[in-house]
Amino acid sequence: MISFAIRNAFITLLIALGFAAAGVWAWTHVPVDALPDLSDNQVIVWSEWAGKSPEDIDEQVTRRLARGLQGLPGVTAVRGMSLAGSSYVYVIFNERRDLYACRTQTQERIARLQGELPSGVVVRLGPDATAMGQVFSFTLEGPADPEQKRYFLDQVVIPALQAVPGVAEVAPVGGVVREYQIEVDPVRLEEQGLTIDMLMMAVQKSGRDVGAMSVEQSGLETMIRGRGFIRSISDVERIVIRGNPEQSAGLLLRDIADIHIGGATRQGLLADQHGEQVGAIIAMRVHEDPQAVIIAVKKKLYELRQSLQAADLVAIPFYDRSQLIHETTATLAHTLLEELFVTCLVIVVFMLHARASLTVAIALPLGVLTTFLVMYLIGMSANIMSLAGIAIAIGVMVDFGI
Repeated sequence: MISFAIRNAFITLLIALGFAAAGVWAWTHVPVDALPDLSDNQVIVWSEWAGKSPEDIDEQVTRRLARGLQGLPGVTAVRGMSLAGSSYVYVIFNERRDLYACRTQTQERIARLQGELPSGVVVRLGPDATAMGQVFSFTLEGPADPEQKRYFLDQVVIPALQAVPGVAEVAPVGGVVREYQIEVDPVRLEEQGLTIDMLMMAVQKSGRDVGAMSVEQSGLETMIRGRGFIRSISDVERIVIRGNPEQSAGLLLRDIADIHIGGATRQGLLADQHGEQVGAIIAMRVHEDPQAVIIAVKKKLYELRQSLQAADLVAIPFYDRSQLIHETTATLAHTLLEELFVTCLVIVVFMLHARASLTVAIALPLGVLTTFLVMYLIGMSANIMSLAGIAIAIGVMVDFGI
């Protein structure tokens, strides 16, 4: 190889220029982040069983899921955590396995285990993001109250941001979630010989639209459907519990309960020095470029500015990782350039031979650019660890060049 390079200088220079150009292109396309993502290759299985104690959740949900998920291909560990009304099972896979293939296998196994779980347990997969995936956060500020802000956030902002490429989850934080609240009178409930389960069943069955047959008359076919979707408090009050509501013997929900709109129970809030706030935390998908995701999110928020202005709201970021990324990479890039210059100067002073010094000096930036090409091919991001490794390796490159 050395003989070929010496005898074919033009071809050698073309190859070197090709590697340099490819390295420059790779540097502009390598994902750039502040810190490397060292999290496990894991899939989070979240289960909800409302009203149950941690002991019941652990015995009937967490343990059954953990046992059933241990046999998946490539699983190295399974960890479970049981809380009041919810369960978390963390399935750790081998680092070399594709995350989305692991998620597919986990979903298939959950479908098989669903029959072993108690009735009413809802099992879902967590977002395809890691602990390092939180890249952007913002609040909605304006004169509206926390309930109105949260309603606008859930109905307008979050659906728009979830469609942004690279976004795995948009988690709302703070505010008050609207809900229909049914306060049952236990005395009237007992007088009618009813139970809470009977009321819950009646509410679940009534809150939906149903299809029916069609009626043909004079060559015109008319489709018939029953409208039961709840749109107001009066719809909830007219839910039939027993009998015919058109008759005096009919029993409606308003006869045994008081219905009103209120806020769901809160276990925390988002606040700053100005008081309570309503906002969202955006997590990116695995192996995505955080800067590209942040730019796309900011663009989407800019597109929503008219809708926000109509509601007298404005989106104010309070966490933006792109600033940390720019400061970190700028510092390392500046240090790397200084190190290259000083190293080349030292080589010239000690070797006292222009052509030999130039040969070694050219090898340094060429080696750095080639490293960026390899990083792009294997999917490694440019961060404080990888760039620092390149800076440390320059000394070894000098030795080989000499």
